[in-house]
Amino acid sequence: MLSLALLLQNGADPAQIRQLAMAMMAIIPFIVILGMIVVLIPIWFICKKAGFSPWLSLLSIIPLGGVILLYVLAFADWKTSPLPQQVWQPPLPQPRVPPGFPPQA
Repeated sequence: MLSLALLLQNGADPAQIRQLAMAMMAIIPFIVILGMIVVLIPIWFICKKAGFSPWLSLLSIIPLGGVILLYVLAFADWKTSPLPQQVWQPPLPQPRVPPGFPPQA
């Protein structure tokens, strides 16, 4: 940041500009990869919990892929929907046993 302030005060020295550009070119790929990781991890877990392949989260890397992924998640049938609750049913009545059954020895 100091070199940028000195560059703006003293004028444009081509050597300083070149050094600043090289430093930025070295840092920007790491910032982009970190940003992709920050976005991919939550999307990975959302796809996995929704019952889809987690690899579908890689769709968010391409341009407009996040929008496509949102539409897939919004309108698809999720495999992990809650099971319907069963209604209580009274037990079935037991059949009457005829007298003398079972035969006694």
